[in-house]
Amino acid sequence: MILKFNKNQVKRFSRQIVLKDIGVLGQKKIIQSKVLIIGMGGLGCPAAEYLTRAGVGCLGIIDSDNIDLSNLHRQSLYDIDDINKSKVTTAKKKLKKINSQTKVDYYKTKLNFYNCEKIIKKYDYIIDGSDNFETKFLINDFCKHSKKFLVTAAISKFDGHIFTFNFKNKKTPCIRSFFQEEKISDDMLNCENEGILGTVAGIMGSFQANEVLKKILSIGNDLNGYILILDFLNLNFRKVRLNKIKNV
Repeated sequence: MILKFNKNQVKRFSRQIVLKDIGVLGQKKIIQSKVLIIGMGGLGCPAAEYLTRAGVGCLGIIDSDNIDLSNLHRQSLYDIDDINKSKVTTAKKKLKKINSQTKVDYYKTKLNFYNCEKIIKKYDYIIDGSDNFETKFLINDFCKHSKKFLVTAAISKFDGHIFTFNFKNKKTPCIRSFFQEEKISDDMLNCENEGILGTVAGIMGSFQANEVLKKILSIGNDLNGYILILDFLNLNFRKVRLNKIKNV
């Protein structure tokens, strides 16, 4: 497929195209990419916004929730007029105003065992912005099975965790190598119980978008096989190797 830029596109993406690691060919890769974001909350909103601004050609967004007043301090695509509206339909309208050329598919549903394959198989890159471990494990397992590139993040209080998994590499560990079901609780991801500083969500969601763009462009290093742990309160950041667990 031959993709030609018009003058508006050249101007819109000029600050990216000028980067030697991107250029015209890299921008074409971004425009031809298909990314799915699961969860349009504190992580999904900034991830969706920056991918749309970068020029991603097709963006899928999935979330079953409506917007609540308590969401507004961290979920950056929504405002006071959006209370009680669907997150995905509202996000689509906002994203189309940012870049009308990005195709936005929305799914007002909760990802589950029955719809997971049908939805995820349409996309090449997956961002997990979910807030419960049942969904995280489901996404992990399907992406591993179908060899998708997955970026997972978790946030709580002043802390963030981020993983990238390139499942085309058989030696890649998965999220089950770090979180084991019998030892975890969804309270670890529950903003209502634990609290979250809004800027932490914004940084981590932007981080997820950045990792996907690097993968689309085949540039830089990723976190495959590692977890990056960020303590924004004390500014302690560390990268820890994940060891692949046998039969996982």
